[in-house]
Amino acid sequence: MEWIGAGTLLVWLWLLLGQGFFWRTDVRLPHRRDPERWPSVAVVVPARDEAEVLPVSLPSLLAQKYPGRAEVFLVDDGSTDGTAALARSLAAERDGLALTVTSPGEPEPGWTGKLWAVRHGMTLACERMAPEYLLLTDADIAHEPDSLRELVAAARSARLDLVSQMARLRVATPWERLIVPAFVYFFAQLYPFRWINRPGARTAAAAGGCVLLLRDAAERAGVPECIRHAVIDDVALARAVRSAGGRIWLGLADRVDSVRPYPRLAELWRMVSRSAYAQLRHQPLLLLGTVLGLALVYLAPPAVLLAGAALDSPQAAVAGGAAWAVMAGTFCPMLRYYRQPLWTALLLPFTALLYLLMTVDSAVQHHRGRGAAWKGRTYGAP
Repeated sequence: MEWIGAGTLLVWLWLLLGQGFFWRTDVRLPHRRDPERWPSVAVVVPARDEAEVLPVSLPSLLAQKYPGRAEVFLVDDGSTDGTAALARSLAAERDGLALTVTSPGEPEPGWTGKLWAVRHGMTLACERMAPEYLLLTDADIAHEPDSLRELVAAARSARLDLVSQMARLRVATPWERLIVPAFVYFFAQLYPFRWINRPGARTAAAAGGCVLLLRDAAERAGVPECIRHAVIDDVALARAVRSAGGRIWLGLADRVDSVRPYPRLAELWRMVSRSAYAQLRHQPLLLLGTVLGLALVYLAPPAVLLAGAALDSPQAAVAGGAAWAVMAGTFCPMLRYYRQPLWTALLLPFTALLYLLMTVDSAVQHHRGRGAAWKGRTYGAP
């Protein structure tokens, strides 16, 4: 027990100092200034059965205060809830950016539905207006009026080919408050933002809800064709752009929000489990390593603390308690970002246990042939 406690404490000290300071939440849009000429931008929004969130998200895009030319292309990916008609009516009710609503039909074999829709939207936008930039944003993302302007200014000022912001997710229900901050925390631990943002770094990732992409960089990388099968399309997109020599940037958003509700544990469970095994490249050994790693890093500290106290082993109890304290301390900045009580950092081991079970369930669903399921479509391993 003492050795386990010492081992998990050393792991947390290394994560604290050696994993790109992933726990800090100060990576925001880089220093920016207005360009002399504002480039044209096409906003591409893939949407499948999004009538619930579209009244909040779409008006925020149409209301963008952008000095250059910008148009919105909403791609209705086989919706059955009137998404396309609702989008047209929302655009007719207000002045703002021009909106084109289109539909690509069912995806061809080898394509995920979202990337098939993105491809169609990009192709149509290039035919209509030959944009210099593409803003790829999900249908559940709401933008403040200056969001597009700030993104373009940051890309121009820092000469970036891809600028992505991790939208602030909704935290309105108890389950959202428990699961959502940890979701972003775990993502940052896997893909430390500071590592991603270093020129020439090997680590690459993006947040699919808000990605500003230079069209020339997209053509050089061959996207979306080269990632057409990707379930975790944002990470695949960033890797493709970086592999083609592009400069990428990822950080937390201040004025970009996800409005999709996940009121119950079941919805959050599906959100995580649909892509968790794909993240592990559908490899059983990686799954085993992940389960053992989560157990050692997140579950062992409180277990060692309690066992040390029960078995009268002060060394084990101190080591377990210290590891738990470091863990909770690294989680506090994310809780602050989401405006949640700091004491809930002590619940991170329980949340990690839920994520462990979600990951195992993702693998079970894959081997049952259900794979990554999203709104009526299921994707297996490519």
